[in-house]
Amino acid sequence: MIIRPILQSIVEDIDFDELPSNWNLLDIKNFSKSKKLYKFQQNALKNAIKTLYLYFKEDNANKSKFYKKYKLNGLNEDLEKTLDIKISKKDILSIVEQYYPIENQKLKFQHLINRASFWMATGSGKTLLIIKLVEILKMLMDLNEIPKKDILILTHRDDLINQLKKHVDEFNELSAERGFKIHLFELTEYDKIKNENLMTYFNEIPIFYYRSDLISDEQKEKIIDFKNYDNNGDWYIILDEAHKGDKEDSKRQMLYSIMSRNGFLFNFSATFTDPRDIVTTAYNFNLERFIKEGYGKHIYILKQEMRAFKEKEDYNDEEKQKIVLKSLILLTYIKKIREKIKETAKNIYHEPLLLTLVNTVNLSKIKEEKPDLILFFNELEKIGKGNINNDIFEKAKEELIKEFSEKPNLIYEDEPINIHEDIIKSITIEDILKYVYNSESFGEIEVITIPKKSQEAIFKLKTSDKPFALIRIGDAIKWIKENLKGYNIEESYDDKSIFENLDEREDISILMGSRAFYEGWDSNRPNIILFINIGKRDAKKFVIQSVGRGVRIEPIKGKRRRLKFLYNTGEDNGLFEKISNYIQPIETLFIFGTNRKALSEVISSLKVEKLEETIKLAKNENAEKYNLLIPIFKESTKKLYQEGEPQKFEISKGLFDAIDKYFNSFDDRIIIVQNNITPETLSVIRESLKDKDKYYKFVDSQNIPLNIAIQKLISHFNLNIEEFDKFKQLEDEIIHFKKIKVFLNSEDEIKELKQKIDKVINYENIPKDILEKQLFEDVKAGKISFEDFQKELEKIKTMSKEEQFKDLKIKHILNHYYIPIILSEKEKIDYITHIIKTKSEVKFIEDLEKYIANNEIDADWWMFSKIDEHLDEVYIPYYDPDKNKIRKFKPDFIFWIKKGNNYFIIFADPKSSKYTDYEHKVDWFKKYFEENGEPKEFEFDGIKIKVMLYLYTEDVNKLSEGYKKFWLDDVSKIFKL
Repeated sequence: MIIRPILQSIVEDIDFDELPSNWNLLDIKNFSKSKKLYKFQQNALKNAIKTLYLYFKEDNANKSKFYKKYKLNGLNEDLEKTLDIKISKKDILSIVEQYYPIENQKLKFQHLINRASFWMATGSGKTLLIIKLVEILKMLMDLNEIPKKDILILTHRDDLINQLKKHVDEFNELSAERGFKIHLFELTEYDKIKNENLMTYFNEIPIFYYRSDLISDEQKEKIIDFKNYDNNGDWYIILDEAHKGDKEDSKRQMLYSIMSRNGFLFNFSATFTDPRDIVTTAYNFNLERFIKEGYGKHIYILKQEMRAFKEKEDYNDEEKQKIVLKSLILLTYIKKIREKIKETAKNIYHEPLLLTLVNTVNLSKIKEEKPDLILFFNELEKIGKGNINNDIFEKAKEELIKEFSEKPNLIYEDEPINIHEDIIKSITIEDILKYVYNSESFGEIEVITIPKKSQEAIFKLKTSDKPFALIRIGDAIKWIKENLKGYNIEESYDDKSIFENLDEREDISILMGSRAFYEGWDSNRPNIILFINIGKRDAKKFVIQSVGRGVRIEPIKGKRRRLKFLYNTGEDNGLFEKISNYIQPIETLFIFGTNRKALSEVISSLKVEKLEETIKLAKNENAEKYNLLIPIFKESTKKLYQEGEPQKFEISKGLFDAIDKYFNSFDDRIIIVQNNITPETLSVIRESLKDKDKYYKFVDSQNIPLNIAIQKLISHFNLNIEEFDKFKQLEDEIIHFKKIKVFLNSEDEIKELKQKIDKVINYENIPKDILEKQLFEDVKAGKISFEDFQKELEKIKTMSKEEQFKDLKIKHILNHYYIPIILSEKEKIDYITHIIKTKSEVKFIEDLEKYIANNEIDADWWMFSKIDEHLDEVYIPYYDPDKNKIRKFKPDFIFWIKKGNNYFIIFADPKSSKYTDYEHKVDWFKKYFEENGEPKEFEFDGIKIKVMLYLYTEDVNKLSEGYKKFWLDDVSKIFKL
């Protein structure tokens, strides 16, 4: 079963620039005086905006409608069953059933569909995105585009809350330009803030925050009962890495959903594993994408496994030393590379660091085994003292050189690791002393503790005046006293944290720690990570997070992207060409693990989309011969209400009366300021209210607030219609055939599909024996070479008019704009996009194919093409009263037929006759292309053009007379002109 970000595939079919101006003119770039968002961060915000638009504007916050979009984009029955939540625990069930319908202890995922996930790699600036999302929510609420609700940010640690506060302060630097500032309040202050209601006066927006792990169904000292802050489920909740312990029936996960049941839930994380989070991902920029696009270091996992640290017997001592020596040799090598780079440019890149993460820190009470941290420290100590087996040292170098000489590929990238073997060969034990231990000679280790920083301790050789290593664990001082007896322990005169200033302390070459600090710190320095007994069982999240910490990069101050990408964008200061031969090692994170296979699987598991590939179909060569014209429209200065017969605004009688009262009870100045409208618009609205039969259509009760109804009415009277402009030659208005996405399980499947597509592309509507005969004559006459003859002969042998792949029919159909046409036998298909899968469209193609196979078309030439509603730009504008906007009607097919001096553009749109909004589309088509009930005739370049529209159904006799002429159930009528 393919589990992929379905929401992303839905929103990325929407052109951001086509959204209404209230939506696409929001500021998604500026963060603070010194920070602007990267392109990928802006794209994430665009997808957030498009998601909000679909849910709140297009679907009116109707979960069933929104869920239907998923089902039409690959959410099949098997995946639905996976997403539905079985609630086995009675205490959780008793809570959930108060807010959601439960069937057989199951909660249908449809009820939780008001959410969007953002899968953002560690280091991708999630906190900045969260704060910009707050700004977007505020602006959309101010514009009455989305319902007004309170905003709550939940994260799972105090240091992350402090980080949020710091970034909010930075964001508020531009408060004067924005006209508001964000004010953070702890959730426990909710009632006080809401009651005092002072925020508008101070031009501040109150945003609430809390620790996500302290949300519960009971009230204690810091733990709060969600019911006291439920707010009728009217929250916009933003979760920041708040999915800890996300089992299927996790109580807190359900509580977050309950609190946002009538609002919306945004989930930001670097480590989504739950299928519900993956399916609702609106933007995927996880570790894989982060690295592929150059925002992080390359990743390479070494073949050498640290199993010697797993098996605690003494005979592994030599193996332990070899592993540690390998890591120190590699660290020395990268430091030497940086030294070479500094000869060209001094202030670039970082001082390389080795990060060691261990599973156990303290002695086990059950097993009398030394903890992993002691085992690693013991090896560091031996090497520092000079207790090194020279044969093991040379063997470590040989094995490293052998592994790198095989040019293995980097993780996620089809690119080999390139190492300067001569530099590794030349490394001596004295080099390790100099570059890692900061010493000229061997010596014993001594410990330096830091006042008021019990988590940290520094190590140095007595033969050096500089430290070389830092340990950071829960209580480093206690650990040293219990495990390093007999060591010389000094107290630093400075109480400044080394860990918090790691980038400045280039003398620190090694950082040791446990799982406790894989989050909440930011450094570009790690180039090597040792995972000792980590990466097994439940460590997936930890591994991804800590690797995410290690991939950060900043070659040039303020530019967090690999140097080649900076060169491509002209931001490398001319450095790339000078040092490109040396930069790969310092731009790579090397990983050693106890179990290489487990680590590789964990890191590679981010490829949740299976094998995604974009396939381009071929443009029909005949398309270049013909003048394929399309109508072009432009925005008019004429308003919608100024039409001869004004398009009526749909409203309930109750809302109309409330609006009438509002516009006739307040002073003009108040209404203009409150609604940001012009006096002219206000005058038009007041006049319309006097002539309600002309301007309004009364419908059943509407469940929308008065202020939203007023904004819709204002929008209605401000709508500009589009008018026909001209005809133009088709260029890039039909492009969907170049963007066919497939999601398959293997390279073999992709290869098979491509081969079958190629067979059909090669098909020519001439018998094979005639083609072969012509080919033989051409090679005899010397018109083509023997090599070309062989290629063309092979092509003829493999060409095919139709191929089958799974549920797909891949067909060559005469005179289609591109080749082949791909049809699906099933409407619900999740492994391919932008093909013909709707039942009525498939039936239309089958009927058309039969007709053209048995009939001669009376025309000089003709051609047709599928139109994709998401990607193509061939359309007819029309007014949609449900959406209260001018929309684009994109019929499913367009035909071009040339007969003498007459040229016909015919739109065909197969659909069920039960489909009712066709009336609006037909009405507007008639405005543009009909006169007195007959097609208008346009003069263009000496030809006479008529534009026609047919809606194709099975039985036209079931239709009303008013629209009957636009419907057909026989494709032959398209050609009878």
